Amino acid sequence: MSARNKKVRDDCVAAREVLDRIGDSWSALTVGTLARGPQRFTELQRSIDGVSQRMLTLTLRGLERDGLATRTVFPTVPPSVQYALTPLGRTLLDPVRGLAEWATKHREQIQSARDRFDGASARLSS
Repeated sequence: MSARNKKVRDDCVAAREVLDRIGDSWSALTVGTLARGPQRFTELQRSIDGVSQRMLTLTLRGLERDGLATRTVFPTVPPSVQYALTPLGRTLLDPVRGLAEWATKHREQIQSARDRFDGASARLSS
């Protein structure tokens, strides 16, 4: 494999790994919610409609593992845990907002395309 092909492959792997993280069901919403500032787990769960405790836990662990969020435990009784975006996590805000704006702007066009595709697929399978 040439050095150029290896670089392209490595860049694709890196992009896929990041997109896997922020493209899952809950990470972008969690990052957007944490943009408002540090929050406790229960605050996050109340703010993100439909997320289960397990999925939020897994999402926060993934964001923490990737260096996008921090978890701070305060020595209270019971212990208090707070999550916040890291400086790296804050650099993700503009791309996530841009993607959300794009999706909102093009939502009707995408739905129309889906309807046409689904209609054509249904006619072919009949």
